[in-house]
Amino acid sequence: MSIPKVDIYTKFACPFCVRAKYLLDRKGAAYEEFDITLGGEKRAEMQRRAPEARTVPQIFIGDYHVGGSDDLAALEASGELDTLLAG
Repeated sequence: MSIPKVDIYTKFACPFCVRAKYLLDRKGAAYEEFDITLGGEKRAEMQRRAPEARTVPQIFIGDYHVGGSDDLAALEASGELDTLLAG
């Protein structure tokens, strides 16, 4: 299996974004960060991928929409995050 792509949509000075990135860094997960502070195409892309999302961060592992920082932490606590990151 291939390692899934991890995308994280963030905003400047967002403490929840920092927490989520810290957890991903601790897991050794490579991710692509999209700063949507000023809106633009990446914000529109995030809203297309997760129409119900109104806050940041929004995290995607492959096609799976994790949700936000608390959702990522819950996956870690349950042991499911490693499985998702492994593909």
